[in-house]
Amino acid sequence: MTVVALGADHAGFALKQELKQRLVAEGHTVVDVGTHSTESVDYPDFAAAVARAVTSGEVQRGVLVCGTGIGMAIAANKVPGIRAAVCGDVETAKISRQHNDLNVLALAGRATAPEQAIAIVRAWLETSFDGGRHVQRLAKVTGLEEVAGAQPR
Repeated sequence: MTVVALGADHAGFALKQELKQRLVAEGHTVVDVGTHSTESVDYPDFAAAVARAVTSGEVQRGVLVCGTGIGMAIAANKVPGIRAAVCGDVETAKISRQHNDLNVLALAGRATAPEQAIAIVRAWLETSFDGGRHVQRLAKVTGLEEVAGAQPR
């Protein structure tokens, strides 16, 4: 089974709680970095906590939930070594692992029903990286992290 960090803002709290319950029931170890209520919070704080847990090796993968998943993915991708994306269906989740070796999954708490989210996360956790031609492509992505002087716009 997998060690997974879960993080959410207030808009993703309810779905995070559902995912946590289901993942634990399926035998995964869950590290819940918060939030722990529906009180308004800033999503980058939780994206950073999950991303750092992944890059430090504390966990194998991370799952983030906010209203759309977009803000969480953007914030997590600022941490070197993270490959985060929003996946709204099982097929995209599988391909994100097979081709991109995605290590952080972002979900839209306001647009993803719990059963769909469970199916997406389950498929994502069960799918491995294909390697092969994708290794060279990922090396190029990693190289983008190392571009000196890159400034955000």
